[in-house]
Amino acid sequence: MRTIRFLLQKEFRQIFRNRAILLLIGVMPVMQLLILPLAANYEVKNINLSVVDHDHSGYAQKLVAKVTASGYFKLRGYGASFKEELKKIESDEADLILEIPEGFERNLIREDQQQLFIAVNAINGVKANLGGAYLTSIIKNFNEEIRIELLPPGRFNPGPVIEIIASNWYNPLMEYRFYMVPGILAILVTMIGGFLSALNIVKEKEFGTIEQINVTPIKKHHFILGKLIPFWVLGNIVFSLGLLVAWLIYGIIPIGSLLVLYGFLAVYLLAILGFGLLISTFCDTQQQAMFIMFFFMMVFILMGGLFTSIDSMPDWAKLVSRFNPVSYLIEVMRMVILKGSGWRDIWPQFGIITLFAVVLNAYAVINYKKTN
Repeated sequence: MRTIRFLLQKEFRQIFRNRAILLLIGVMPVMQLLILPLAANYEVKNINLSVVDHDHSGYAQKLVAKVTASGYFKLRGYGASFKEELKKIESDEADLILEIPEGFERNLIREDQQQLFIAVNAINGVKANLGGAYLTSIIKNFNEEIRIELLPPGRFNPGPVIEIIASNWYNPLMEYRFYMVPGILAILVTMIGGFLSALNIVKEKEFGTIEQINVTPIKKHHFILGKLIPFWVLGNIVFSLGLLVAWLIYGIIPIGSLLVLYGFLAVYLLAILGFGLLISTFCDTQQQAMFIMFFFMMVFILMGGLFTSIDSMPDWAKLVSRFNPVSYLIEVMRMVILKGSGWRDIWPQFGIITLFAVVLNAYAVINYKKTN
């Protein structure tokens, strides 16, 4: 214990002497949590819409008014020619075109049916799918209103009607930030812990101090623990700052126990720091360590379930995500913060992360080459 205490004193002194690391730990997570949840948002609003109206009837005007009043669409063009409005899609001035055919109102009243044409700019697949779905839903609601309006006085719709009442659990207001903030906080903790630990031993190699340490009677596991514990403490501090920002700025208060969150994070940090230290034992320069860690971080982030659900990935990607520790932290963060899950609910993820921590740190100790 005395040896580890001296190593910890050395590491903490080096950390507090480096103002860049202190800024990285204190300022960067706060700034990213303020900016990223606002930018990383899959909610689609302000969809540019062009309307081609061949009918100019009262029903056509009501439909256009209903679409634009929804808050999702901005009317960018109202013309009589489809070719003219199509040029706006080609120049990215419009995302969708709604074409209302001639005789729209007459056919609705006399024949009880009428087709509409929707042209969607599908370059942005997400925006195209959601924009088309929004517009289709609005037209469907408009159709129901017209059916009720055209019923004769005193006559009720003879067809059966199923009324659906939806209840949103865990995120009643459907705030996308509530979904993104826990995931982004998980990524920030991973990046800071992973990069700092990956550069730590390599820095000793570049400065030449690793040779002095190698000739001391310090055991290999003492050396790895001395490198791991300070960044474990800093990782918990970053996480606490993130929870504070989430509460003060976004009003996100964990429904579940903080003890569960910090308990899982404690083991997760051991795993990700062990991974960083393992990379550090393989590399000779900080540049090598940064490039290797950057490669793995990109895989961790893109295949961790932050932006795309793992269930929607192909089978090979699902298999890869099982070896991605970030995916387990993101899942547990959302479970505990939004759903109020407890130890019993996160036990499978906790067991896997514990296995990651044991294997990665043991490999880091074994791979660290020390000469007495």
